[in-house]
Amino acid sequence: MAGGRLFLPDGTWISARPDRLGHGTAVAEVIRKAAPGVQLVHAQVFQDRPVTTAIQVASALEWLSGQKADRQEIDVICLSLGLAADRAPLRRAATEAVRAGMIVVSAYPARGGPCYPASYPGIIPASGDARCDWDSLSLLEDGVIGAWCGSPEQGHEGQGGASMAAARVAGHLAARLLAGAAYKDGAAARMALGEAARFLGAERRGCA
Repeated sequence: MAGGRLFLPDGTWISARPDRLGHGTAVAEVIRKAAPGVQLVHAQVFQDRPVTTAIQVASALEWLSGQKADRQEIDVICLSLGLAADRAPLRRAATEAVRAGMIVVSAYPARGGPCYPASYPGIIPASGDARCDWDSLSLLEDGVIGAWCGSPEQGHEGQGGASMAAARVAGHLAARLLAGAAYKDGAAARMALGEAARFLGAERRGCA
């Protein structure tokens, strides 16, 4: 990965460290499988535990929104995470990213209350749907995009859930962009994914 940074609870950063959890590595593997040859830039917000803060995620999002990798703008931001509370710093960072035309995909678990930043306007919310094989998408309630999520129903072993679904949706978009597709913003990208959906309505359980 290019130019990795680890964001700390106070919003500052240091160079990215080895992925002890394996979460970021699994996310990267899903995206690379979907779009071979894609370049990834890593903004790390987890360390020893899958716990982060709004400040860390906001700082990472701000950096990615303005970051250039090898003189090329970042096309898709994948946030395979979610916070239960709406926090002003994260809301501002998400709003600015959307305003700048960034395509941002964020995990949105199918069960439970609102999840941020996926619940913010302009962000593409991604949820696991056990109906979806590797190539399939679904359009769920409120415009949530359902995708492959590493579910046992699809013969997968290992990490799964909304985090992997977000990675898979980001991979769908990366592959489309590499093939020549163009989207003016996240809303246009979300519409294109919805139009390609194989399934409609409530997801099938099997992914968190």
